[in-house]
Amino acid sequence: MSEQQEFYYNLATGQVEEGKVHGATNRMGPYPSAEAAAQALARAQDRNERWAEEDEAWEDEQ
Repeated sequence: MSEQQEFYYNLATGQVEEGKVHGATNRMGPYPSAEAAAQALARAQDRNERWAEEDEAWEDEQ
């Protein structure tokens, strides 16, 4: 049985890495593909913006 590959986005270098090459401090992941890891920052930004909008809407209701 083969082990599934994991990919990470390295925040310090801006590079996608296969496996746990560097410490967890500067690493986002794991992701199932290099393409998904490359989109890590964009996905996080989209999610943060959505959460901020939801928080603002919630605060407006109070």
